[in-house]
Amino acid sequence: MPKQNGNPKILAAGAAVQLLTGIPAAWGVFQKPVMAQYGFSRGQAMLSFAILVAGYGIGCAIGGFVQDQHGPRYAALWGTALLGGGSMGAALVPQGNAALFFLVYSIPAGVGSAFLAPAVLACAQKWYQDKKGWATGVAGVAMGLSGAFFTLFVKGVGGRWGIRVCFAALGAVMLVVCGAGALILENPPATAKEKTQPGLDYRQMLRTPQYKLCAAAVALSAPAVLLFSPEIFKIAAERGLPESAAPYSIVLGSAASAAGRMLLPAVSDKLGRKPVLYAVYIGLAAGSAWFAFAEAWWLLAAYALLTFFYSGGAAVQPSFNTDLFGLAHAGVNYGFIALGMSGGSILSYIGAQALPLAARHWLAGACAAGGLVCVSLVKPVENS
Repeated sequence: MPKQNGNPKILAAGAAVQLLTGIPAAWGVFQKPVMAQYGFSRGQAMLSFAILVAGYGIGCAIGGFVQDQHGPRYAALWGTALLGGGSMGAALVPQGNAALFFLVYSIPAGVGSAFLAPAVLACAQKWYQDKKGWATGVAGVAMGLSGAFFTLFVKGVGGRWGIRVCFAALGAVMLVVCGAGALILENPPATAKEKTQPGLDYRQMLRTPQYKLCAAAVALSAPAVLLFSPEIFKIAAERGLPESAAPYSIVLGSAASAAGRMLLPAVSDKLGRKPVLYAVYIGLAAGSAWFAFAEAWWLLAAYALLTFFYSGGAAVQPSFNTDLFGLAHAGVNYGFIALGMSGGSILSYIGAQALPLAARHWLAGACAAGGLVCVSLVKPVENS
């Protein structure tokens, strides 16, 4: 019988899976080749990104149900099939058919990534209950690095053989790597104490003001990054960076994202979740102001700051949720919190289409301030 106080294999499997689920963080490297080879407009390419992120939020809720009912391995295998199958299906979509691309790729890839996320994060927290933030960070740090991985993969494979071959190759890699990682995932054996451990199920959680505030905060954290990430190459070029340097925006952002996912959850184990989340939203607001005026290489530094706090906050949130609502229903409860990502994605898409760049910066800063207010209003849940 495995020990319950830790399982490095679970963290390694989770990291391998998460490396291939961070497409939203790297969509900037996909957007231009997708527009060129599929004949999509800017709006269609950005809508594909928005649907993918929205599918992730909705899929987290569904994946949470599956994970809690059937275990992390079952949910992760389904997630692998959707993510890898969606990527391989994208290679076959005819040029100019954006609706089919959304159906074949954006929705399955978003939902598949979401099936994998609750499976990995809830499983890691159950194995490391005394260090939930640290475990979440270790399992999630690879998602931060995924931006760099996808940048290199798309530039290498896509640059040589085209984005369709790139999607097909990515799908094959996802099926192998995520599938292998999924097979390793398992929950620890429940102790007598845990079998009677209190915790709210999703019906009880949805009725609490804490849930509404957390979901709103998650949604309001998104615009600081999602308003700009699909067009970060274009923005970088307009702010004075040479075209050859533009991909570094995603690579540097990926490194900052990984650092945030590793550092902030671990710090939250020591200082508490709310103080760290306060820092996250203050950092997003300050970073949005800096990003509005940054030029040339300073733009990359400002974008890296935003990705650091955005990803770090996303990694702290699962532990904050289980602190509030308990571990008993961690998968599905996290899934419903992640619906905030869908709301943030829709808000970001509307903002990106309707507002000029300068106004988007102001929207991002205002949303971050709103998220700070939401977190400040969260109180402990009684009888959780």
